[in-house]
Amino acid sequence: MPDGLHTLGRWTRDRARATPERVAIDDRGVALTYRELDARAERLADAFRVAGYAIGDRIASITGNSADHVVLFFACAKAGLTLVPLSWRLAPRELAEQLEIAEPALLLVEDEFESLAKATSGRLARRIPNAPLGAHGVEAEVPAPAGPVGREAAAVRADVALRRDVADDDALLIIFTSGTTARAKGAVLTHLNCFWTNLSLSRIAEIRATDTVLAVLPQYHVGGWNIQPLLAWWTGATVVLERTFDPGRVLHLIEDRRITTMMGVPANYLFLAQHPDFAGTDLSSLEHAIVGGAPMPPALLRTWHARGVALSQGYGLTEASPNVLCLPDEDARTHAGSAGRPYPHVDVAVADPVTGEHLDSEAEGELLVHGPSVFAGYHRDPVATGAALVDGWLRTGDLVRRDDDGYYTIVDRIKDIYISGGEGVAPAEVEAVLMAHPAVADVAVVGVPDERWGESGVAWVVLQRGRLTDAAELIEFASASLARYKVPRRVHVIDELPRSTAGKVLRRALVDRDASGRELSSEATVPEPSDRDASKDEVRR
Repeated sequence: MPDGLHTLGRWTRDRARATPERVAIDDRGVALTYRELDARAERLADAFRVAGYAIGDRIASITGNSADHVVLFFACAKAGLTLVPLSWRLAPRELAEQLEIAEPALLLVEDEFESLAKATSGRLARRIPNAPLGAHGVEAEVPAPAGPVGREAAAVRADVALRRDVADDDALLIIFTSGTTARAKGAVLTHLNCFWTNLSLSRIAEIRATDTVLAVLPQYHVGGWNIQPLLAWWTGATVVLERTFDPGRVLHLIEDRRITTMMGVPANYLFLAQHPDFAGTDLSSLEHAIVGGAPMPPALLRTWHARGVALSQGYGLTEASPNVLCLPDEDARTHAGSAGRPYPHVDVAVADPVTGEHLDSEAEGELLVHGPSVFAGYHRDPVATGAALVDGWLRTGDLVRRDDDGYYTIVDRIKDIYISGGEGVAPAEVEAVLMAHPAVADVAVVGVPDERWGESGVAWVVLQRGRLTDAAELIEFASASLARYKVPRRVHVIDELPRSTAGKVLRRALVDRDASGRELSSEATVPEPSDRDASKDEVRR
């Protein structure tokens, strides 16, 4: 068994000893030092053990970015528990499905999302104990874990937990990710996975103790932890947490807090560049920023370069913790359009998507990833795990091409998932919802280019004979069961979906179709957010 030296619960302890009074977190103007962060996390970890939580138990959360959530993360790391951060953007149906898969011992909820949690709990087959986050919630009193754990059993579990140290290969996070099927999948990331991906990131985008990091990615994403925040807490930097992405506020924070680095998806940087305050904001402190989630348009890259900001672009996926390829700022000018070269400590290969045979270096094929940051598998889903991991290599589902200099270009997505505003959307899930409508006989959902979101969904619908409906009704129907970013922006009706001889929908043909497809209605679109709401829509839509 690994020796535990790579477990993340050590990080706050080490920082509390080295720089106890340095600010670790600035949460909406409230500072938490490394001494305070470590002390709260230690107390909560001890409380979990005493209450009968054992190593490997899962703690689910529904919360926005907050210092309380960070305390919970490090408490779980210290106690050997697995944090399962769930997206507050999801509908109760979606959250209930993920909770049924995760089987957490406890659900912790921020006050703002209490009604969402209540609606979700009503859909569960078994009761999950829940409590509020924070000093006045779970940190004041830890409920007994789910299941038939009486006082004596809890004492036994607590004794075992105290005698068994947390190991490097213990699960630290379960992050739910979109798949090619409608069923949600929880990617299990171990302490060792997170250690290595942060070490790898530090070799490309170093964070110093003197840095001030702006964190805008939601903490239910792997990027909300493993792209900058955790590395910052490892090295002793300060992290300014933001709950939502508001371009005007972000520009103000960069200037006011002297932000030195940040991470976002291309839509974040687009909204910032389009904001009326962009030209007049002092960006001199912002030495470096990271872009991920989707390719960065060259024109937008030039806009930021003109303001003196260096931008490193990254390609990754949750199952790789997530860092795989990186295009540093100096390379973006000479290799525009490339996803970059592998991060340190990450091995990649190109394989035939059908046979799995590894191909010559310059051949086009599926990108495979190998290394210590590759995930442990999908929680309670051995079939999906076996399909994703082949002889230790992670299949990305992305078709790539490698050039003579070792830079990889993403050619196409083998999987059907599309990326909208940095969020992965599985067409199968959206199709399953639309198929439940009584007027729908067949449906295919595809991602198409979108200037604002990178990609957005379009639904192609075949109606039941003799049944009528309109796009507004279908969009409203989907909205009741799906997060907003998953709801198709346009709906078209056709007589028959194009299919291959094997019966598979020819999605590329749908993407390439022009406007000759008969629309259900001239109003067959999801309305764009208002100017006021659009600034927040990156994380709320």
